[in-house]
Amino acid sequence: MNDSPVALITGGAQRIGGQIAETLHQRGYRVIIHYRRSRDAADALAAKLNRERANSAATLAADFAQSGAAEQLADSAKAEFGRIDALVNNASDFHAGPIGSITEADFDTLLASNLRAPLFLSQALAPELKARKGCIVNLVDIYAQRPLAEHTAYCCAKAGVAMLTQSLALELAPEVRVNGVAPGAILMPSEDSAFAQQEKRNIEQKVALRRIGEPQDIASTIAFLVCDAPYITGQIIAVDGGRTLSQ
Repeated sequence: MNDSPVALITGGAQRIGGQIAETLHQRGYRVIIHYRRSRDAADALAAKLNRERANSAATLAADFAQSGAAEQLADSAKAEFGRIDALVNNASDFHAGPIGSITEADFDTLLASNLRAPLFLSQALAPELKARKGCIVNLVDIYAQRPLAEHTAYCCAKAGVAMLTQSLALELAPEVRVNGVAPGAILMPSEDSAFAQQEKRNIEQKVALRRIGEPQDIASTIAFLVCDAPYITGQIIAVDGGRTLSQ
């Protein structure tokens, strides 16, 4: 009987989420990779991890814009391996919305993945996580504290995640630890154009370490919080290369 711990990673098919799944898998976790549209990427990652260790990875689909999706995902995740020890709320929609252009649909979309799903997944999995003495890690953002121009709805959603992290840490203690990771400049969308190269250089000049971060920087911090930090809860760690030191 396999009694190794299990982590559910939302938005875990690729990019930062995929790296989180791989890193926790390397630390001995079985992983459940949630996806919305990236089925091929999720299946490919699960197949790779299962080749490394049999029956150690699975995929589940859910669209958090749909009512009840978080609760349904929680039930399916518990049934997959019979337990959940860690929840990583990574799934996130991100798009600009200058004041004057924000619609209710835009706001609902950003809230659904960034704030509503983490809340209702955490609530649905709280009894299981308490029984396992487990943990939750929420992906926040440095812009939860310092707003990004023309992203008001997104920044509000992430500010809500920051408060959710601290509120859950208080309410679910002492059995469940709850922490957050706030990424800074991690991954550039594209570096193909001269504009993108200049934008990257502009961002790097605002980062104390003078470089863009990598998905592994986030994944390693999450693995630390999940595996190596039994006396840390209610904290949000900025993984930003010192970006928030700049005025």
